[in-house]
Amino acid sequence: QVQLVESGGGLVQPGGSLRLSCTASGSWLNINTMDWYRQAPEKQRELVATRTSPGTTNYADSVKGRFTISRNSVKNTMYLQMNSLKPEATAIYYCNMNIRRIAKGRVGDYDCWGQGTQVTVSS
Repeated sequence: QVQLVESGGGLVQPGGSLRLSCTASGSWLNINTMDWYRQAPEKQRELVATRTSPGTTNYADSVKGRFTISRNSVKNTMYLQMNSLKPEATAIYYCNMNIRRIAKGRVGDYDCWGQGTQVTVSS
């Protein structure tokens, strides 16, 4: 089993910054992709940022140039640096890792989710 634990959410004023963290524990063969999603009240969950295993990154248009996804392989941790935050960024943020591991004797790819962390941007 793989577990993801998030931290770093909170209340910030418009224009401020926050850094979210997501630390993985357990055992795996490879982390294929790392993603950050968010879900605002009464809205569908949306993909915010993606980082593939070779290091390619992609961002939603609404956050390009302001958010950065990164990874510390030694700490098994991924980050989302959020700058110039706007009120519309208020949401619960979830990390996701697609992980290759052995389960029941077979190699497979599995999606693992963090518990979510609240980000509120308000004056």
